[in-house]
Formats: sequence, C-alpha cells, structure tokens
Amino acid sequence: MNWKVYKHNGRYIQGDLVSTHKTETAALKRAKKEIDFKFSEREKKKNEILIWLDGENHMPVGVIVHELKKGTKRIRQGKKKE
Repeated sequence: MNWKVYKHNGRYIQGDLVSTHKTETAALKRAKKEIDFKFSEREKKKNEILIWLDGENHMPVGVIVHELKKGTKRIRQGKKKE
C-alpha cells in the first residue's frame, strides 16, 4: 500500500492528490516541499495511518494517508493429523 499526500484545496483537507510514495519518509519530504507545513501529528486507526499537516497557526493544510492491508488470514486446508 502506498502513502498518499493530499493538499488542502480550500474546501477539503484531503482535497488535491499531490503524490504517492512507497515510504513514509519520502511522503514527508515531498509534503514539506509542496505544502510547507510547520506541525504534524500522526494518528493510527484500525485500518489506516493519518499524518495531519498543519500550518503556522495550526490551521490544517494537508494530510498523508496510508491504508493498511485489508486481507484475511489464509487458512490451510488439508488432512487432519490424528
């Protein structure tokens, strides 16, 4: 799963997609270059990781989103050993 960098478009914080990256550090570097944020806060939920990006006055300017894998565990089928 990729890290997606979104920029506030005046209406939504997760407005315009800026870029996608394979690592968190690459996404943060690109966000620093494109969005110019001052503060960041990492939030981990059940199925995703969000990094909120805020400006000087703690106004939201963007977000980095990483969706965690949604797969189920694989069950092996076969003969039971007795």
